[in-house]
Order: sequence, then C-alpha cells, then structure tokens
Amino acid sequence: MSAHLTEVIMAGFGGQGMLLAGKVLAHAAMGLQREVSWLPSYGPEMRGGTANVTVCISDEPIGSPFVDRPLGLLVMSRPSLEKFGPRVRPGGVIVINTSMIDVGSDRDHDCVVVAVPARKLAEVAGSERAANLVMLGAYVGASDVLPVDAVEASLVREFEGRKARFVPANLTAFRSGVELGRSARQGSEVVR
Repeated sequence: MSAHLTEVIMAGFGGQGMLLAGKVLAHAAMGLQREVSWLPSYGPEMRGGTANVTVCISDEPIGSPFVDRPLGLLVMSRPSLEKFGPRVRPGGVIVINTSMIDVGSDRDHDCVVVAVPARKLAEVAGSERAANLVMLGAYVGASDVLPVDAVEASLVREFEGRKARFVPANLTAFRSGVELGRSARQGSEVVR
C-alpha cells in the first residue's frame, strides 16, 4: 500500500494571502496528525513581488519539501499561472483567480480546472481581503485534500484573539469557494 501524498503550490503576488492560505491548510493537516511541509518563497518585495508556498501533506514522512510537479495549484496572478500551470500533474486540480487572470488554462483536458471570481465572492462574503480563502475553499472542495471542517477549524484558530472579528466573513468566503470547487469536481458549470 503506497502512502497518500498531496503536493500543492499556491502562488501570486506578495500581499495576496497565499502564504496564509498555505499555513491554514498545513495546520489543518497537522491537526489530523498528517505529515506536513510548508515551504514559502517570495521576492525581496513584501507586497507586489512574487510569492508562493508549497504545501506537502502525507501519511508518511515527507522526503523533500521541494516540488517540481504538484498535484494542485492555486494561482492569483497570470505570471503564476504561466509559470506553474504546465507543471501540474495530470489528474490534478488548478484553481484560477479570474478576478485577476483574464485567460483560462489549457489543462482542462487532464485536470480539474476551477475558475474562481475570488474578489467578487470575497466581497459578497463581507471582506474583499478574503479572496485567498475563497481560493483555498475552491481547492479543498475540488480536491477533497482534507475534510472541510478540519480546514475551517484551522482558519478559526488562525484568527483567534484580536483578529476574531474577521472569522465570520472569512468562513463565509471559504465556504463559497468550497461550493464552487465541488461543482467543478462534479463537472457542473463553473461561474466565471
């Protein structure tokens, strides 16, 4: 029996929240007693530069946090799609932020591609800054990488204390993404 291993890259510009989304996913996996690696990479600019994070989740120890051919990809910017899109393994999940990316993926023949109007859904949820959590929800819904309630619990823990006022909008944003991801996985029409 082989180990279950999931590798996902979350990429965009600095300040778009991909590192936070990866952290929420990694902590959710740790809460389920999974082996996890979280490897951030970002340019010298904190906002506006490139930023990505690789999260590996496994039932067994992870040999290396470096991933060339991920099974999942969340992209917030067109340069990220162009760089990482071709690397996703067949059968993977690609989540594209259509609020900022005006092209689709040519991978819909061998991957689940989820087109997400992340900014719009975040605004409807009550926080335009929650676009990253809409994207995370879409990935979780399309991939079934972890149970939704485990990721929600991790999200709530991330916003404890002074940031607790952000929890309701962030949960709503995450859940809207989950529904979109599930629809894409089931082959339903995806809202663009």
